[in-house]
Amino acid sequence: MNARNCKKCGKLFNYVAGPPICQSCKEKIEAKFQEVKEFVRLNRSATMKEIVAACGVEERQVENWVREERLVFASDSPIKLYCETCGAPIFTGRFCGKCKNDTANSLGAAGRKPEAPKGPELGGAKSSARMYSRK
Repeated sequence: MNARNCKKCGKLFNYVAGPPICQSCKEKIEAKFQEVKEFVRLNRSATMKEIVAACGVEERQVENWVREERLVFASDSPIKLYCETCGAPIFTGRFCGKCKNDTANSLGAAGRKPEAPKGPELGGAKSSARMYSRK
């Protein structure tokens, strides 16, 4: 058993994975998320300060939900986030569409098997040269 103290309330709990927060604190955070989500849905033009004041959450927590792509702002929202790579304005996540595609393409290329070299000396045919060792 991996017992830890909750970062929020200090209560001892059985830690499995993820952030070191007990189940009751996770439920409270999820309830706050639902409250913020509903507030943003009803008040599309709300600023970050208005969201924080109305819902009683930290600005950092709201930003985390946006970065995790759990919370999305409308295109006409005054809240703007910026791509961590190129600085383009985005509405959710950490990266813009272009940077996501570039990263996916580069990772895909890195995972491919390199092609065997086909030079004129190899000609694509098997060589008859062998290596022998004496024992």
